[in-house]
Amino acid sequence: MPYDISKVDVWAAEMEDRPGALGEKLRALADAGVNLEFVIARRQPDKPGTSVVFVAPLKGAAATRAAGAAGFARAAALHALRIEGPDRPGLGATMTEAVGDAGINLRGVSAAALGRNSITYLGIDSPDDVKPAQAAVKKALAEKAGPARRTASPTRAR
Repeated sequence: MPYDISKVDVWAAEMEDRPGALGEKLRALADAGVNLEFVIARRQPDKPGTSVVFVAPLKGAAATRAAGAAGFARAAALHALRIEGPDRPGLGATMTEAVGDAGINLRGVSAAALGRNSITYLGIDSPDDVKPAQAAVKKALAEKAGPARRTASPTRAR
């Protein structure tokens, strides 16, 4: 299975840092039929009493309307690449080294593997860096192509 590498819009919402706040935000999206594959939530240390949640993808007009009504907005300063494909040892190192070698600084990384598949989101600061990062990752994954392997070690680098 080849890697699918695409740009994705990330949406964000600020919320109170209190029990149930995240559930309320996610419920508003779920009730509109939104099927998320990426959710990260965290406190905002520079704004005590608040937290932020990032989600993706939002597809279609109904999803974006529901997101807006729930206080989400497209994260204009955050640009992301979504990479999906076979899992293998060193995959994260391959991708992040390729982006670094292209002179692009990553804003953040989120990655997970389930069975033999993986999904990675690379956060990129500048919209001008998205296409070069995408090209660098594509080239690096093609060069390292080989059979996907599965390792029993839960501590391998992503």
